[in-house]
Amino acid sequence: MRVMTSPIDTPDERVCERCGRIEHWNDDEIAWSVAEQDGDPAVGSVYCIHEWDINGAFVPVSDVDGDADVDVDARA
Repeated sequence: MRVMTSPIDTPDERVCERCGRIEHWNDDEIAWSVAEQDGDPAVGSVYCIHEWDINGAFVPVSDVDGDADVDVDARA
């Protein structure tokens, strides 16, 4: 039996579709951190219920060896 292992990709940036807040993943803090844009923090709105731009279009599984069992182009 052959076991296939593919690395899991995670997003390293996210943007709120409502207020424009930008965050980057911080490996040292193990948390999301507010990004800077033109030297200022891109905080967006403190009252926003953030809707991040990470959705079903993001593919977390990479096909390293070219024979993954997952067809990322398949349409349901």
